[in-house]
Amino acid sequence: MPELPEVETVRRGLAPAMEGRTIARVEQRRPDLRFPFPENFAARLQGRRIISLGRRAKYLLIELDDDAVVVAHLGMSGSFRMEAPGAHDPDKDTPGNFHRARSRLTQHDHVVFHLADEGEPLSVIYNDPRRFGFMTLIERKADLPVHPHFLGLGREPTGNDLDAAYLASRFAGKTAPLKAALLDQRVIAGLGNIYVCEALWRSRLSPRRAAGSLVTSGGKPGKRLEALSVAIRNVIADAIAAGGSSLRDYMQADGALGYFQHSFSVYDREGEPCRREACGGTVRRIVQSGRSTFFCPSCQR
Repeated sequence: MPELPEVETVRRGLAPAMEGRTIARVEQRRPDLRFPFPENFAARLQGRRIISLGRRAKYLLIELDDDAVVVAHLGMSGSFRMEAPGAHDPDKDTPGNFHRARSRLTQHDHVVFHLADEGEPLSVIYNDPRRFGFMTLIERKADLPVHPHFLGLGREPTGNDLDAAYLASRFAGKTAPLKAALLDQRVIAGLGNIYVCEALWRSRLSPRRAAGSLVTSGGKPGKRLEALSVAIRNVIADAIAAGGSSLRDYMQADGALGYFQHSFSVYDREGEPCRREACGGTVRRIVQSGRSTFFCPSCQR
């Protein structure tokens, strides 16, 4: 499933083409994806102008001029591509970044946004072979925080709000493994398996140690928690700058593939030498809560 950097890459790819344009019409080619579409979804969007494209955790947010918000989730195989009349280039028109190319088979095109303004018409197409993605409509932007998809989400890992003091307040007294604590979306919104593994490696922390062990008896963050908070923000920023992880089917909005996977230090590198200079360890894979964890037992303690 696309993680936060991939969704942010899609947002950045789509925003210049979609913001400020009017939705002339919407083709909804099936009644559901993972969930049914809202009632009168296509008709409700017709004639609305797109104010901005945003993101919360792994959700793409399309804000409209009547204060409504289209919420889109890519699921396992969803992607958007852009087509202008007579200018279709399958190698350059799909925002995102994954190892295996996203589907461009038209039988998997489920939603088409036909956009118009004073310039050239443009179609933005949602394609999803597995149909694990979804779209819904929230009538008022102010209702986003209390909507079931967003209620209880933790802080974003992209800004200074995610600091060691915040993590200490959430980890104090916790005996859960650090890996599980970091994947809890109520703590950090949008942080997924790949980037947890990479951040733990950067901060030399074992995924198996207790989350509360990084907090002092007085509830303050220890130095290792300070390092972890910085590592999380940095690994997410680096992945966004590289265009995502390019895993499996993911593509950027312009169709290019991301290259952050070439910088993975531990993820999917089981049996390889640790990339930390002078470490000498070997990357191991273990399973925690049904998820693969990759780490170096020699330098991550």
